[in-house]
Amino acid sequence: MTAFRYKLVSSMCKVFPKEQPDGELENPRLMGLRGETLSFQIAYVWDGDSREWGNIAVSGTLQTQVRIRAVALVPCAYPCHKRTDSGYLADQPGLYPDLLQELSSSRFPLVSGQWRSLWVTVELEKEQAAGSYPLVFTFTVCGKMYETVVACEVLDAVLPKPSICHTEWFHTDCLADYYQAEVFSKRYWEIVEEFVRFAVKHQCNMLLTPVFTPPLDTAVGDERMTVQLVDVLSGGDVYHFGFEKLRRWVEMAERCGIQYFEISHLFTQWGAKAAPKIMAMREGSYVQIFGWDTDASGAAYRAFLHQFLAALKTELAKLGVLERTYFHISDEPQMEHLESYRSAWEGVKADLEGCQVIDALSDYDFYRQGLVQIPVCALDHIEPFLKNRPKRLWGYYCTAQWKDVSNRFMALPGCRTRILGVQMYKYQIEGFLHWGYNFYFSQFSRYPVDPYRCTDADGAFPSGDPFLVYPGRDGKPEGSVRLMLMAEAMMDFAALELLGHLIGRKKVVDMIDEEMELTFTDYPRDEAYLLRLRGKVNGAIQKAVRHGA
Repeated sequence: MTAFRYKLVSSMCKVFPKEQPDGELENPRLMGLRGETLSFQIAYVWDGDSREWGNIAVSGTLQTQVRIRAVALVPCAYPCHKRTDSGYLADQPGLYPDLLQELSSSRFPLVSGQWRSLWVTVELEKEQAAGSYPLVFTFTVCGKMYETVVACEVLDAVLPKPSICHTEWFHTDCLADYYQAEVFSKRYWEIVEEFVRFAVKHQCNMLLTPVFTPPLDTAVGDERMTVQLVDVLSGGDVYHFGFEKLRRWVEMAERCGIQYFEISHLFTQWGAKAAPKIMAMREGSYVQIFGWDTDASGAAYRAFLHQFLAALKTELAKLGVLERTYFHISDEPQMEHLESYRSAWEGVKADLEGCQVIDALSDYDFYRQGLVQIPVCALDHIEPFLKNRPKRLWGYYCTAQWKDVSNRFMALPGCRTRILGVQMYKYQIEGFLHWGYNFYFSQFSRYPVDPYRCTDADGAFPSGDPFLVYPGRDGKPEGSVRLMLMAEAMMDFAALELLGHLIGRKKVVDMIDEEMELTFTDYPRDEAYLLRLRGKVNGAIQKAVRHGA
């Protein structure tokens, strides 16, 4: 029996060291649209008695478009809450497969007695000619050679940009702290751009924009590092605003491919009772003029917001992005915050007339009473919103959405992350929001953590909730299995949308529901469904294109 064995598995398979992964790619074959990124894994086990290294090479017409990374194990001290549903892969602390690391000189690790995997992506170009492209993967392990061929079929259609907004909240203070880069220094801007570009590459098209330091996950009375983009000059009750940094931000973001902008919240989280930290020049000193001790409904802050929003809207219009900008009042208000939220909204309602306003929430009453223009509903509370549907509806999940619905925890199977794209298409969800693209702090931002050693905000949230990317060397992000699965969800949405334009939306929804009626809580819990569905979608697109639909 050979000491080295391998099998090809889907991107949704999570390969744990002591478990032979289920399933195997048929044929094996990949199929995708021009401009799409296709992924699969090479799972392997080394039964030798000592640590060794293997080498992998790829050949074929598309070889320069192939990227191979090792799926590294990371600490998962808090994999899930004490209550779970039956769909989790595991519920015990341990090492979980997540981090995607570049190979050094095409070498991959062989660890005695353990299953590991290599993540393979094939980035199809938009100009790629349709056809079948065989890719030959050759492994060299202890002098022995192994070879496998994967057929990559490119369809004669371009994957469109999805029509939905996708935002993963971007925390620049976490980057400044981790890399010890002074905020707004040349190095800071370089790092921020690297992480924004990486987000866009992985199907994020909206960027949280810190006009003031975002009042998110901050302990009451505490503060986060100042990352305020708008300069404020305070002269009594009159304020003047400088937008040079904001202009640079917007220019950078658009250069990276960002389409939509999301203005940081105008009031504190969990109730809109206070103002965010706002810094200003006053009598020659840089001081804080608003914060936790500011009454959100007080005359002073309302007067400030009136002047600020008028100036900000004018600037955004000049930059050509006002119609692509979304505003926030306060994040995740609960029913006990209804009146304070109402007061905050009524204080800026006239100033935001004609603008797009979104907020993450769970209770339909906030929308029913006209307090939220575009609700961003938690997926486990979305049914009332679907029954009495707003004209525009977004979705989100976070640590609280642990039961039945889609989520991206490390302890969940990959299909439960990727199913989101299909659900959003069926129910015509306009956008998706998550709070953690790169949150590298403890809960309430009390202190920084090392994301390579702590993936759960120091025991606060299930591993995988706080961030999608790791802060790699030289200010460059490293990806994760979950980041790729989220990107695949968005690409699934785009493919479904394309097919809907070709054959009609109803036929596509019928295709989705062919095996069972899919909802946000009831859906096939195995990767085979998604592989079958995407195969049907690809085939239908190919057929429609050939027949000139």
